[in-house]
Amino acid sequence: MQFGMFGSAQAKRGGPNDDSGAGFREFVERNVEAESLGYHSTFLVEHHFTGFGQVSATLNLLTWIGARTTSLRLGTAVIVLPWHNPVLLAEQIATLDLLSNGRVDAGIGKGYRMKEFEGFSISMDEADARFEECLEVMLKAWTSDTPWSHQGTYWQYNEVVVEPPSTQKPHPQIWMGAGSPRSVKQVAQLGFNMLLGQFDSFEMIAEEVALFKSEVESLGRVFNPMSVAVARSVNLVDSTAEYDQALESRMAARRRSQNLALQPDFQDTRDSAEAGTIYGSPDQVSEKIQALHDIGIEYVLLNAPAGISTLRRFAKDVMPGFLGDNQAAAKR
Repeated sequence: MQFGMFGSAQAKRGGPNDDSGAGFREFVERNVEAESLGYHSTFLVEHHFTGFGQVSATLNLLTWIGARTTSLRLGTAVIVLPWHNPVLLAEQIATLDLLSNGRVDAGIGKGYRMKEFEGFSISMDEADARFEECLEVMLKAWTSDTPWSHQGTYWQYNEVVVEPPSTQKPHPQIWMGAGSPRSVKQVAQLGFNMLLGQFDSFEMIAEEVALFKSEVESLGRVFNPMSVAVARSVNLVDSTAEYDQALESRMAARRRSQNLALQPDFQDTRDSAEAGTIYGSPDQVSEKIQALHDIGIEYVLLNAPAGISTLRRFAKDVMPGFLGDNQAAAKR
């Protein structure tokens, strides 16, 4: 199996005596140490207008992390295409890919938080169409060496050549977020890698992986288990009290996200919160990782609310049991 990270830094608001950048700097140092602990990747979110300092300029922060690391894959989970100028975005991603020597995993999605769309004055009803047009333009930008034009609904370009080229060919690795049967099939049809959300239950993940595998094989391609990554909130705890406290914090975070997303099917229950978590002792966490492996998951992205302490302990007490011989030797 393979393990990466998923999440966000936070910038504290305040006056001239507050160090607003401390959270971002700590997050960078966390990623630097995580690389030495054997983590394969880091995937950063993109969020706006939250009021609690989540990462908004995702590629900027990844560039800083890339400059401090040598092998860590640099992922986005996800860049929300409907909000972006596709040519500028293609240029920025290609630039990071060049600077990092081909380490970019470009995670893309359609967005789900109503208040973010409202903040950009973009209707969520346009999300699908904007996503598809933005992706079309980005792929053209990355793969065309001669001038090209595009006359679309939202974007128009005349005789442009987009620079720089990326290190990875024909373009950086693309990962696409999926949360419905329709989107799972779309990822397979596009030939991209698939990101599964941190709130999906194990049962949902099993169904999504099976559908993705079936769709890939129906298109005449060989299914690669490493083309699917699932994010999980992970906490290593030593008592029932610690478990309950961690779960309460998780439920509060879900409520805060829901206040921005306004999803009609949101369930604010302990069971729904537990469905997307891997909390417990090292043995209990290992059992849940094994359960993911048993349903076809080979790549797990850890969202670690407790920060570097969780990543250290997971690398020491859990990760070795799931690494192949070569990976374990490299980690040592």
